[in-house]
Amino acid sequence: MAHSATQTNSRYSLPGLIASIGSSIYSALISVAQAQSRVRQVEFLQSLSDEELKNRGLTRERIVHRVFADSIWL
Repeated sequence: MAHSATQTNSRYSLPGLIASIGSSIYSALISVAQAQSRVRQVEFLQSLSDEELKNRGLTRERIVHRVFADSIWL
């Protein structure tokens, strides 16, 4: 005769699960805010003249690289 035992121990408590979900939502909102800020920075730099970009040590082709250099591999 075979015996079977089922354990229903949850690895997460309800408060821990809620905190985890809240933390994930917060992180997502922070990421969106940072992305919007970077897009605004790119738009601003693209609105500058070539001479103004040159004074800042930039070319049009390098704007995105400069703005996103610390967050993505380009």
